[in-house]
Amino acid sequence: MQNHQFSRRVFLRGLGVSMALPWMESVRVWGDESAPAVASSTAPVRLAVLFSGNGFHSREWWAKGSGKDMELGKVLSPLHDFREKLLFIRGLYNAEALKGNIHSSQTGNLLSGAPLASGGEIRSGTSFDQLLAQKHGRSTKVPSLVLGCETANPGVHKNYSMLYSSHISWSSPTTPTPLELYPALAFDRLFKDEVDRGDKSVLDAVLADARDFRKKVSNSDQRKLDEYLDSVREVEQRIDQAGQRGEVQGWRPALDKPNVPRPPDGIPQNIADHMRLMCDILVLGFQTDTTRITTLKLNNDHSSLRFPHLGVDYMIHHLLSHTDTADWLKVNQFFIEQLAYIARKLDAIQEGERTALDNTMLLYCSSMLTGNHEANQLPVVVVGGGGGKLQGGRALDYLDKPNRKMCSLFLSLLDKAGLHLDEFGDSQERLAEV
Repeated sequence: MQNHQFSRRVFLRGLGVSMALPWMESVRVWGDESAPAVASSTAPVRLAVLFSGNGFHSREWWAKGSGKDMELGKVLSPLHDFREKLLFIRGLYNAEALKGNIHSSQTGNLLSGAPLASGGEIRSGTSFDQLLAQKHGRSTKVPSLVLGCETANPGVHKNYSMLYSSHISWSSPTTPTPLELYPALAFDRLFKDEVDRGDKSVLDAVLADARDFRKKVSNSDQRKLDEYLDSVREVEQRIDQAGQRGEVQGWRPALDKPNVPRPPDGIPQNIADHMRLMCDILVLGFQTDTTRITTLKLNNDHSSLRFPHLGVDYMIHHLLSHTDTADWLKVNQFFIEQLAYIARKLDAIQEGERTALDNTMLLYCSSMLTGNHEANQLPVVVVGGGGGKLQGGRALDYLDKPNRKMCSLFLSLLDKAGLHLDEFGDSQERLAEV
């Protein structure tokens, strides 16, 4: 098999469909295009940014210790199995987030550190995920995947557009990157050559090519191919089933049954199903190298989501965030469980000597530390190895240090993803320990 050469990017193809393949030991899929043909395949470094609004329980967001002995607060308990691959960072903030109003001004510049325009004007700054997409996006079919689980809020709050509260990814200072809320269309972006609402299965379209390709790879890669195709089939089936329950986006409707037909490509009617599908699509995008940059906004700042599946259906997320109740903790853990789910799936994907999680940086952050609008320090965790460049199992505290800018963290993460800048946002200095 070592003498059989494949192109840099290997696809399964069918009518209107192209499906990139995961890393395989017997196929040089991700080698440098300019490198000699004998160069070994090396999986790329990926970045995923996950966001939830309104912060966390004031007494249960903490970590201390190191490695397998690291202790986690109750909010972070879903990440217990990943303590040795977890970097907990305390004390970072954006100076511009302390100006203007609450919510909008604390969210619209979270990934850029830029000043925000008020009075109905929309102006922030290009976010660091989109800078990376602009630099390296041509290497993949989808330069950047920006997903959301709650619709954008077009209103105004205290003289600032609520679009700031609904978008953390910005393609330019005046352009929030459009959110893909529909799992079916996000799935199509990964696999269909033309994103549409067609009903034909992506997997069915490429099965003939898959059978031919399977004969050319090693036994272990055949098993990996089978597992991958099974996971694609599972996501397809769950998208088809989405929306057939009685809850809509986390709130309970007045009718027991819908009185209008459900659109075939609609948003899942249960927020847990919606989030889990988006997590699976994020993993598929990384697993196939269809994209290397994904931003997943689980909800808005000033969110209106409800959580009946948790037994928490009496108060919307935003109002619940002003409490430190057991129900607020339960909701916090539900959000962190999405991060743990992604980490677990990536860690099960072997890419040579590392796993896909070892080759990924999963950054989780919020617009404020607690629901009382505390933005003088922000909750930040990073899970993953960044291609061997990021050391986990640590709790870092910058609260009393001179350099505690979020943009300093972004400069450090950009370095690990291959984009080296002299400055970004309000920082010209990296976080030396990251």
